[in-house]
Amino acid sequence: MRLADFDEVVVYAIPMTARFRGITVREGVLLRGPGGWGEFCPFDDYDDTVAATWMATAVEATHTGWPAAVRDRIEVNAIVPAVGPQEAAERVRRSGCRTVKVKVAHESGFAADVERVAAVRDALGPAGAIRVDANGGWGVDEAFRNLRRLDVAAGGLQYAEQPCATYEEMRLLHARTDVPLAADELIRRAADPFAARAREVADVAIVKCAPLGGVRRALAVAESTGLPCVVSSALETSVGLAAQVRLAAALPALDFACGLDTLSLLCSDVVADGGLRSVDGELSVPAAAPVPDAALLERLRPPPGRVQWWLDRAERALATLAVRVTR
Repeated sequence: MRLADFDEVVVYAIPMTARFRGITVREGVLLRGPGGWGEFCPFDDYDDTVAATWMATAVEATHTGWPAAVRDRIEVNAIVPAVGPQEAAERVRRSGCRTVKVKVAHESGFAADVERVAAVRDALGPAGAIRVDANGGWGVDEAFRNLRRLDVAAGGLQYAEQPCATYEEMRLLHARTDVPLAADELIRRAADPFAARAREVADVAIVKCAPLGGVRRALAVAESTGLPCVVSSALETSVGLAAQVRLAAALPALDFACGLDTLSLLCSDVVADGGLRSVDGELSVPAAAPVPDAALLERLRPPPGRVQWWLDRAERALATLAVRVTR
């Protein structure tokens, strides 16, 4: 398959509301095939082998379609990036969500993490759930100390997502801490996600269809973990987010709110009707990916050099995917 085989290919660039995952502009490619629209948006630091898995998710959306949904609404968590306590509280109040994920282990320092989490608890009230995400930023001893303090600031953490980077660190921390742990990078960055052994080091599995190769493969990975699963976005527009929502809708059980209310991190979307934004902490499950708005896409087009960079990258990802499929 080549890019020429798609009916439409558009590159976008959307400024973000706050620095997140080290970036301030989200870029990617929207592709239209016989089954509708899909999205290819691996982060810049991912190589072609990893990018091919993201392309598989787009090809599934544009050509194969998704498995049936077993629910029509998904409870979601609000997400608070590494912002100050006042902005953190405002984001929580605006969200309407009963669960909040707070980014920690940021360069702003741990004291700022504690203030951010405390502000979220104050804004959320005593009944809501708070989870933190360190993206593997701590060692074992540091994570143990930090989680103990954050647990107090939160009035009890629902879980801590990937506090340490490696399997062995997670195993050691899991044996020491009373805070439940969730595995994210440990699963999606594994050479073989089916062999990640997340159940040995975590209490919850985070699954994302984009880096796992599509909804069907992500469902199989989720089952293989033997853990309760939370579906989280990969910071897509509404087009790619639709696949993540359909993954959450297809899981046999869904015990936790999912990390899918991420359009709040983007200054715009590619659809004109507001896109896949939550209402009262829930997302409706779409029948298909929404259709991008042509006028919006024109305004969101990046400079020519970046357009070509993304087109070249998408072409390489398709070629890598084709080789993988034929082996």
